Amino acid sequence: MAKKNNSDTQAQPLTGQALLEKVRNLGHMNKEEKVRECGYYTLTKGGIERVNMMKFLNALIDAEGIELDGKSEGNGRGGRSASYRITVQSNNNLLIGSAYTKQMDLQPGDEFEIILGRKHIYLKQVGSED
Repeated sequence: MAKKNNSDTQAQPLTGQALLEKVRNLGHMNKEEKVRECGYYTLTKGGIERVNMMKFLNALIDAEGIELDGKSEGNGRGGRSASYRITVQSNNNLLIGSAYTKQMDLQPGDEFEIILGRKHIYLKQVGSED
């Protein structure tokens, strides 16, 4: 933490593309210097500078367009994303995960007819048109 004199003014933190470009241009600096140069710091009443690394990192994540907040609903557990592949388990069961049932907006108690083919299994929701 460095002590600043009163002539220093705190800049407005950069966001979006401006933040990404600034970080690229500051490649030679250490993390704390980059954070300060991008405006992610505060001055205490005593004039001591404190960098806000978390706000900076969150701004970088937002600027990159990375979505960390999933569409998790219900009990707050995100679960896995759908890979559209499953494997027969050691007990010979096939488990279709919640990623698929959520995509189809299925509810507990929804019923399916199982149609076996030579090398495939179809699940047809009971009461559906197709």
